[in-house]
Amino acid sequence: MNTGRRILLGRVAGAFGVRGELKLLSWTEPRDALFRYQPWILRSGDTEREVSGVRGRDTGKAVIATFPGVDTRELAEAMNGTEIWVPRDRLPPPAPGEYYWVDLEGLKVETTEGVALGTVSHLFETGANDVMVVSGERERLIPFVTGQYITSVDFDAGKVVVDWDPDF
Repeated sequence: MNTGRRILLGRVAGAFGVRGELKLLSWTEPRDALFRYQPWILRSGDTEREVSGVRGRDTGKAVIATFPGVDTRELAEAMNGTEIWVPRDRLPPPAPGEYYWVDLEGLKVETTEGVALGTVSHLFETGANDVMVVSGERERLIPFVTGQYITSVDFDAGKVVVDWDPDF
């Protein structure tokens, strides 16, 4: 099993029906793109296993999946909460100007004047825009808006340059 960097793509949200189908939460866009990145690494507690051959569909309300060997509601219910991970290298490269959040995590953050603010802890969505959480001497929430607050992302240098007041 690949033990390199992994990305969490979804989670089992519960059983669907009586034949072992499962409802999935998917963080891919579109939601059913999740099925393109198999085999998956399923993690439940301290247990991991690899699975491939999962089939599914987006019904509009939920993503529904059929897992090999899961053919009863009881088996499906036992998988509730299981996380769906894939190795980072299985995903396609992002388009120019787009980033996988996991690739930004851990990069140093500095202002356009060279003031170090800390490192990227994580990002989250707000609806209006994504927000980058920077951990340093204190936590900062910086809107991830390229051209306005994010002036550059340099993976080779390991840093993100922001147009941000260090006192804010």
